[in-house]
Amino acid sequence: MNHLPEPVRPSGVVRLPDGTNVYAENLPATYAGPQVVHQHIHQAAPDRTVQRIALGSGVGAGAVAAGVYFGPLLIGALTAIAANIAFLAFLALVLGWGMHTVVKSVGSPEAGAAVKNVAKARRRRR
Repeated sequence: MNHLPEPVRPSGVVRLPDGTNVYAENLPATYAGPQVVHQHIHQAAPDRTVQRIALGSGVGAGAVAAGVYFGPLLIGALTAIAANIAFLAFLALVLGWGMHTVVKSVGSPEAGAAVKNVAKARRRRR
């Protein structure tokens, strides 16, 4: 890896000829010229976009780990809740249809006539 430039050391750190680093606060920091930042922008996969935004904004590894772990967990939980609600709605529909069928088949002709009389009375009142 000799083709890489020498890494920038923090101010106050000096490398001695024997290769060791020494902290020397009283030495002035040398100016290495303008810092060049190479930024590569790639299209992120949909499930990684939040993590890359979190890393880019400096949030840190905790937010990325939480996004990686809790993101799919949240999707799974919401899917399970939606499936339960759909099943309960289907169950209510079937039970209501069954009760309607039983009441309709068990009811007597007098009950049907009574329902018609009540409906007529309501219409007359208006």
